[in-house]
Amino acid sequence: MSLFRTKKRSIKKPQLLTPSKLVEEKGGPPTSSSLIEKEKAVKEILGVNEDLEIKHFKIFGQFEAACVYLSSLVNQDVINQDILKPLMYEPDHLIGREKPLTNLINLIITESLYHSQANVGESLDQLIDLMLRGKTVIFIEGIKEAIHIETRKVEKRSIAQPETEQVILGPREGFIENITTNISLLRYRLPTPDFQVKTLKIGRLTKSTVAICYLKGIANETVIKEVEKRLSEINIDAILDVGYLEQFIEDNPFSPFPQTQSTERPDKTVANIIEGRVAILVDGSPFSLVVPVVFNQFYQTTEDYSSRFLMGSFVRLARILALVFSLIFPSLYVSLISFNPELLPTEFAVAVAGGRAGVPYPAVIEVLIIEISMEILREATVRLPKQVGGALSIVGVLVIGQAAVEAGLSSPITVVVIALTTNGSFATPTYTAAFALRMLRFPIMILAGIFGLFGVMVGIIFIFNHMLSLKSFGVPYMAPVSPENYQGMKDVIIRSPLWWMPKRPGFLQPANQNRLSENDNKILEHNKVGNDQREDT
Repeated sequence: MSLFRTKKRSIKKPQLLTPSKLVEEKGGPPTSSSLIEKEKAVKEILGVNEDLEIKHFKIFGQFEAACVYLSSLVNQDVINQDILKPLMYEPDHLIGREKPLTNLINLIITESLYHSQANVGESLDQLIDLMLRGKTVIFIEGIKEAIHIETRKVEKRSIAQPETEQVILGPREGFIENITTNISLLRYRLPTPDFQVKTLKIGRLTKSTVAICYLKGIANETVIKEVEKRLSEINIDAILDVGYLEQFIEDNPFSPFPQTQSTERPDKTVANIIEGRVAILVDGSPFSLVVPVVFNQFYQTTEDYSSRFLMGSFVRLARILALVFSLIFPSLYVSLISFNPELLPTEFAVAVAGGRAGVPYPAVIEVLIIEISMEILREATVRLPKQVGGALSIVGVLVIGQAAVEAGLSSPITVVVIALTTNGSFATPTYTAAFALRMLRFPIMILAGIFGLFGVMVGIIFIFNHMLSLKSFGVPYMAPVSPENYQGMKDVIIRSPLWWMPKRPGFLQPANQNRLSENDNKILEHNKVGNDQREDT
């Protein structure tokens, strides 16, 4: 053993900088106008990328230049025909003219390029960001500035009918993942200069484009500023869908009820914008996010307004009944069977008792088992391929339900109750609202199994109290019921005729409340049309 211990020196390994850190270090205007130095900086930052292309050529056969782009993001035909061809072959009107290096970029953009979206950039971090978004950058020997040209081409699916919001009457178009296409679908339906679109970049890595869409002169300016404020405060690596934004901007993240509305229908988005709401789009997401919202929006559909008001009102009433079914029907069944069977008709109570004769556990346990089984079956059906999902749902319901009854695990009336409850949740048109009711169904069932009808009423009171306390961007969640608003009440339980709703909902506090002329807010007297002509004849 040695008398002296050698002290180990800690050797610090050189820290490898990520491409993003290199951009921060090398960002800003380039210190050199050398073409080789700029190419070297681009290769150092982008690293090993098979789709990085650098094409050397001479502008007008005189000036050394390099065309730099990512081949996976660009339209090669645009680069060949609109950029390289007019730059490599000198136009007739420029032959013999003096071309000083100091004025070369201006000469190229104004008199040579066949492209409307050509601009000048100087900082390297900006040019790298533009290349990563599908633009082509042209570096010129002896010039610090560079030309960047829009050449983006990303594969996208065609516009198709929305999968999650099917209608019988109404448009068949749905949003896709491309934000430019989605904005065009909105602008197609709103050809007015009042339609405004503001864009933000959110996400340190994804740098996702987020668009805020609204009607200037109708939407409340306070709501618009609040939306911009909440979005600008988001600081996260990635925004991949509008659901990411929803979790950051909602007022109460611990509430089961959604405080924003997501939809993949352009017509529904436009209808909300016209009422004074704000729509949020994210590049890469086929959904739009509508704020602020109230609870009655979640059982309304665009089909209510495309059909006559009698038909729309009847279907809406059926939808509200289904919503109530999906929330409290199993709890009422448990409380009546376990605590208050005297409230049931004698014949029905005897039939229920006979059906439950072989079930070995209380009604609340029975309902919970069947309800959880239905939730598992529903989730399995959603995740399976479309070709198999339909068959599994039918086979699962028939086989499992019949087997559970024959094995004595459940009574026939319980299967009927759960089936009606499940159908009621399917009738709720908004998935997020239906999911909230599905979650709340379980605690109310437990309260019903412990306290009976008293527990059901306590659960309902707690839910309503919570909904009354919610707000969405300053708008009360239960408006126009509480606080009461006469114009809004015309479109809550029933869908009133369009000529009976001349003003926008007051709880949104729109800048312009009138949506119908005073001379048109009454029904035409069709039986009098043409009478003057008959009398003259």
